[in-house]
Order: sequence, then C-alpha cells, then structure tokens
Amino acid sequence: MPKGFFNVPKAVNEPVKAYTPNSPEKAAVLAAYQKMWNETIDVPMHIGSQEVRTGNTRTMSAPHDHKHIVGTYHLGEATHVTQAIDAALEARKKWANMPWEHRAAIFLKAAELIAGPYRARINAATMIAQSKTIFQAEIDAACELIDFLRYNVAFMTQIYSDQPASVSDIWNRVEYRPLEGFVYAITPFNFTAIAANLPASAALMGNTVVWKPSDSQVFSAKVIIDVFQEAGVPDGVINVIFGDPVMITDIVLKHPDFAGVHYTGSTFVFKEIWKKIGENIHTYKTYPRIVGETGGKDFVLAHPSADVKQVVANTIRGAFEFQGQKCSAASRAYFPKSLWPAIKDEMGKELASIKMGSPEDFSNFVTAVIHEGSFDKLVSYIEQAKQDADAEILFGGNYDKSVGYFIQPTVILTTNPKYKTMETELFGPVLTVYVYEDADWKDTLTLIDQTSEYALTGAVFSQDRYAIVEATQALENSAGNFYINDKPTGAVVGMQPFGGARASGTNDKAGSMQNLLRWVSPRTIKETFVTPANYRYPFLGE
Repeated sequence: MPKGFFNVPKAVNEPVKAYTPNSPEKAAVLAAYQKMWNETIDVPMHIGSQEVRTGNTRTMSAPHDHKHIVGTYHLGEATHVTQAIDAALEARKKWANMPWEHRAAIFLKAAELIAGPYRARINAATMIAQSKTIFQAEIDAACELIDFLRYNVAFMTQIYSDQPASVSDIWNRVEYRPLEGFVYAITPFNFTAIAANLPASAALMGNTVVWKPSDSQVFSAKVIIDVFQEAGVPDGVINVIFGDPVMITDIVLKHPDFAGVHYTGSTFVFKEIWKKIGENIHTYKTYPRIVGETGGKDFVLAHPSADVKQVVANTIRGAFEFQGQKCSAASRAYFPKSLWPAIKDEMGKELASIKMGSPEDFSNFVTAVIHEGSFDKLVSYIEQAKQDADAEILFGGNYDKSVGYFIQPTVILTTNPKYKTMETELFGPVLTVYVYEDADWKDTLTLIDQTSEYALTGAVFSQDRYAIVEATQALENSAGNFYINDKPTGAVVGMQPFGGARASGTNDKAGSMQNLLRWVSPRTIKETFVTPANYRYPFLGE
C-alpha cells in the first residue's frame, strides 16, 4: 500500500457572502427558506447504521412564528443510549485505525459540501430553527463551520508533526492515539457551527462519539447529519440521540468506557456533569477529559478618550446581534460620565432605527429569542428593573409573544454596579449600563474584574494607548477573549481561538490546536538500533 508524508490543503477562512439585493446567494437562501418552511420533516436518531424512530415525538417550530410546525423528532429511551454507546465502541475498532489522511478527507469534503451545495440549506435551517438573520446564519452555520472543519485538519497535521529529538542510535517518536473509549458531545442551540464542531473535532482525531444536540436546534442539526453522511463519516462514528438530557447524561457518565465530554452550555449543568464524573471516577478505565465552554457576563468598557460613535455601534452589535443569545454577547457596559450624554443620545438614535421581525425579511436586525422559557425569564428581569429604585429602563423594555418570542432591545441604566443584571447571565437582548466618574477609571477596572464569576469576553474602547495597556493588564483574568476597540463577539477560527476561564469554562480554545490536543493520548516510542548485551556500565570498571 502506498505511503507518504501528506500535505493537506492550506486552510483559509471562508469568505462571508454579502446577501445584497438581487444577489444570487440571497435568491438561493430565500428559495431554500421557503421550501423548508413549507415542508414538515421527520428527524430520527442515528445509532450505528440505523435511523431510529420511536414514535415518541416532539414538534419543531420557528421562534419567530411558534405556531408554525416545521417538523418532528424522535425521543430515545435508556436502551437507545446504551445502543449508541455500544455502536460507538464497535465503530472505534476500525475508525481509530483508519489512516489519518482518510479521516481528514472526510471532513474536508464536509467543508466543501457546506461551502457549496448545502450552503443555502444550512443557512435557511438556522434562520428557521434559531431565528438568526441571514448575516448571523452565514457567519455561523456556513463560514464558521467550514473554518472549523478546514482548520481542524490543518491543526491535526501540526499535532502529528510535533515529534521529539532523536540521535543516531535511538529513534524517538510520538503517536497521538484517540482516547480509549468514547466521547460524549453536548451541544447548544445558539450556534450551528458549535453543534457540528464538538462531535466532529473529537471524531477527526480518531474518536467515536455519542452526540446529544439541543432540543431547540434539532432542525438545523439534521442538515449537519446529512452533510456528515454524504461526506462519508462511517456508521457508528457519530451517533445522534435525542431525549431527556439528565437521563442520557447519567447513563453515559456511568459507563466504564466514557473517555471525555465536549460541552457547550450553561455553567450550572457543566458543574453538575463535572460532579457526576467525580462521583463515578472509580468506574472509568481512564481519567476522562472534561472540556467545556459555558457562560459569560461580558463587558464593554469605554475610557474617556473613546470615540462615541465607535462605542455605540459596537456595543449595539455586541449586545443585540442574534438577540444577545451568544455567550460572548455584551451584557454589561461601563461608560464615563464625561461621555455619557453623547453616548446616550447616539444610542437612542441608533436603537430607534432597529427593525424587528422574521429573519426572512432581510431588513430586520433583531428577531425572536429561542423559546418561551427564555422569553419569560427575560421579561421577569425587565419588569423587575421597572420596579427597582436603583434601575430604570432607558431604551426598549417592550415585548410580545403572541406570534413569536420577540423582545425589544433593552438598555437598563443602574446606579448600582452590583445590580442583579450586572452580574447575572441573561442570554437575551438586555444590556445594563453603569456610568462611572472619570476619575474612578482605575477603580472601575477593579470593579469589572470583581463583579462577575465569568471570564469569557470583554472589550475596551480608548484612543489612549496607556489606558489600553492599563486595562489589558488589570483585566488579564477577566476575559479569555479580550478586544481592543471592537465588540466582544465574533471570534474567527484560526485567528481568535475562543474560550474563557473562571465560570466560563476550561478555556481549551475552540478554533485552535489546543482543543484538538484534548482528544488524543500521546504514546512515546523509543527504538534502540544497537541494543546493549551486558548490564555493566562503564563506571563499574576497575
């Protein structure tokens, strides 16, 4: 069989299409949207080679039109979880031994399928299922996912090429084995790219996976499943199950062959998973890898030297794109008193121009939040702010769930820097502003660092380089992704590896080589060419 050292195609970031009026990409995605909107799909679980339909189904609808049903999906029971684990362990026997270049080819093909024939479909599905505008769908479901798949292959080759030194009579080498067992991937509703990358990154490195997507993202997850199948991911490598997340997780975490969890979601759930792993630690054959990206309470800080228009434009984008449903979304802002009148005036004018409605209408900047539970939670905070003496609704504050789960972009002004919405992750289009005295700049840096349990993203705006340096140093542990004169969202694969510490996760940096290293177990091999035949060392001589 031919052998060689193979160079993979150079990874490049997928260009973001503009979707301007009369563009072919706009026509294609709207046609796909209408087709999918008027169909009703049935989504089975995928276990080994089987499409599993249990008859116990739930419906899927669009958040911006929650009465419109676009499909159903099938819920699994405990037996299906066990079957998925068994299928993953069986598939591992061949998948782990597949030459790496063939695993690479599968996921590179998946990237090209998304870039080409599946692009309109996966974007339209994300618009429908997660109420993303076309721009938010494009940068997520198409571009970021393509980037993950391409760059992960390049990162894999970097890992494999990292080899130790050798000498003439000893050859040292390291092989990067997949983990011994199976990986459990738990993915969120808000990013189609994350939903695909969490199982795919582990699978690329030779692991087999049990994947539990969010119930609120099954519609677009179906497109991911179809892409992986057409790309040639073998049966059993990525097994997809739906159902009660606690039941599924309990069974997975009690299995002796559980080798790791790849998670994105809430901080509380991740801590509960960590606790269960600890409780079951004597069960496992190996110490499981625990990789998680969780919550955020991300900040925007303006220095008195900041440009007002830049601050306002990027705060609005950071806080209200995709309705603030990003773990990186700006949700607390610190503005200096000297700039506050101008910031307030500019923000009011800009927010008044924002349109809200269905993502099918490309003039809408804001659409609906994901489901009724999210809507009701956000409304409770807005209504509380209307009652509290130390807070006021400055802009927005309106909402309506009669057709879709719509919440107007809302800005709360507080006189209390520890007000509840300055500390609690809301995951919605609500921004809380605290105005500080210009002379309290240094104290405000300390305040930002000590206010939140999270440390995911943050941004500082300033035209004063000394102030930028001071903020960068003082907020060293406050954000895993720190932005200077930019919004705190929009990390790009291969450019800004993403993740945070503290209660925001294990900071394993999706979109970099560091994340893939978590899914391999190195083995060092030393080969001696001329082996000693006598135990005696020279120092034993007389």
